[in-house]
Amino acid sequence: MTELPANPNNDGGASPHDGGSPQADRTDVDRTEVDWAALQDAARTASAHAYVPYSKYPVGAAALTEDGRLVTGANVENASYGLTLCAECSLVSALHMSGGGRLMAFSCVDGAGNILMPCGRCRQLLHEFRAPGMQLMTISGIKTMDEVLPDAFGPENLG
Repeated sequence: MTELPANPNNDGGASPHDGGSPQADRTDVDRTEVDWAALQDAARTASAHAYVPYSKYPVGAAALTEDGRLVTGANVENASYGLTLCAECSLVSALHMSGGGRLMAFSCVDGAGNILMPCGRCRQLLHEFRAPGMQLMTISGIKTMDEVLPDAFGPENLG
């Protein structure tokens, strides 16, 4: 994991993953603050660590947290296929194991660096660990989490 400069918009608010609740009034991430090319490159670098003996299709993911950390993940296949872990799962595990927090910017690529869109399961996983206004690099440009998973179900729906 790489330390990046602190996010100047980090309000220090509590995370749902550290016992607090997300602050709804926090402003969205400013797209100009994110070095999308560097984030895409970090995802491509992560893809080199994928375990893909069956599909031969490495995927890497990279995200910035609200406190400026860079977390990455890569897909890990399993002979039963259904137990394969997507790069996003690996990334969220790395996030949690490195102290938790919330994701503010995300990119996912194949081994050649081509942008990939997270599947529905992974969008749901990313939604759970999102910062307000989280953005994703998609094949259609930069979009918010709410744009790629509208009307999502999350922890706030559990009462």
